[in-house]
Amino acid sequence: MSDNVFKAGAAKKDITPKIGTLLYGYVPDSVSTSVHDGLELTAVAFSEGNEHAIIISASVGDIQTELAKELKKAAGDAAGIDAEKVIVAATHTHSAPNVSGMEGWGDVDREYVDTIFLPAIKDAAREAYNAVKPAEISVGVVRSEVGINRRRQYENGDIGLGQNPWGCFDPNMTLISIRGKEDKKGIVNIIHYGCHGTAAGNNREITRDWAGVMTDRLQEETGTLTTFINGSQGDVGPRLTNGQTVGDIHHVEELGGVAATDALRAYKALGVYKDGALDVICGTVNIPRKPLPSLEVVKANLLRFPEPEKIVNISRLEYAHYKAALDEYEAGCPEYEKTFTFKQTVISLGDVVFVPFPFEIFSETSLRLREYSPKKYTLTLSNTDGYEAYLPSEDQLVRGGYEVGCFRFNSAHPLADNADQVIINESLKTLKTL
Repeated sequence: MSDNVFKAGAAKKDITPKIGTLLYGYVPDSVSTSVHDGLELTAVAFSEGNEHAIIISASVGDIQTELAKELKKAAGDAAGIDAEKVIVAATHTHSAPNVSGMEGWGDVDREYVDTIFLPAIKDAAREAYNAVKPAEISVGVVRSEVGINRRRQYENGDIGLGQNPWGCFDPNMTLISIRGKEDKKGIVNIIHYGCHGTAAGNNREITRDWAGVMTDRLQEETGTLTTFINGSQGDVGPRLTNGQTVGDIHHVEELGGVAATDALRAYKALGVYKDGALDVICGTVNIPRKPLPSLEVVKANLLRFPEPEKIVNISRLEYAHYKAALDEYEAGCPEYEKTFTFKQTVISLGDVVFVPFPFEIFSETSLRLREYSPKKYTLTLSNTDGYEAYLPSEDQLVRGGYEVGCFRFNSAHPLADNADQVIINESLKTLKTL
């Protein structure tokens, strides 16, 4: 058989940490006390002629950018392909070990990385690539209300985390089913949907959150390895029956059942299986950065944090922003990088294309990119190949709120206000070459 045939393979590994591991997502000192459901890492490998690619989805919160580079290289080396042809995505559960290392949320759990996460990446990538065989693809799309815009606006105009029934969210749940071309046996189901993994709240159970219930159920029903890839979830939280977007482990089971029903509907909505067509483009995205705030503003804001060693999360991030700015002033304002650049590996399988971003992308960005894209199924991936906090749509900046704060304080030189339009423009340049 000619090598110029679309092939696919998949492998899944357990990445559950030991009980007592710190959980990432809320505060740096959340100690796990039990395992509700084990964490997983899935690698899906593709090959056609001289082109190769691997998509890895791991049930962790976020993956530090430098660590993501290390993981991509490890996976590439294990499979014998270029590291740039590997995508590593986090599902964004808030009940997994810290592999983000973001200022204010604690350090990367290096012991977990070295003993569990990294070995699983290598093994899954190698096994998935070695298992590739001629394959075909079908896609099913349904409307799902598992998620809801979480930027709740109060009577006084303030923005908090809750349910915003009039806010934007992407309702598309997309299922990509890949099976053997000759034996018609399932290779992998990939579920794509954009929503935070916060149904469990600031809990102490290790869990994949609502997405775990969903993937387990579809895998059981279809007999095919199933994985989840998170879409544009920056402003989308789980639509819980308590009226919030955080709950407890019972809300995980409850919403997970709803998600599982939607995934099964998507499976039943699958169209005709077609030959895939692999195309991988490794490009770059460049986003302008802002100059420093004035020295007066910097000093005034630093006075708000008399004991910085005692603060965490967004407050710590804000302090670090102004402290970094002060350091630059004291150094004589040296030249800084005027643009933030990240490498973007776009993987196309024919009608389906995966477009990764190292941010928590707002849902409007996903909807707009899909509308403008030449590809029928354009799937954005948040928290992929690194983590650089939130990237809101420009219209939301004036309203403020937690996500906007993370965007504005992520470095001494935050990204330009129109960063969402910039990444759409940059991504379309790539998509229009496919």
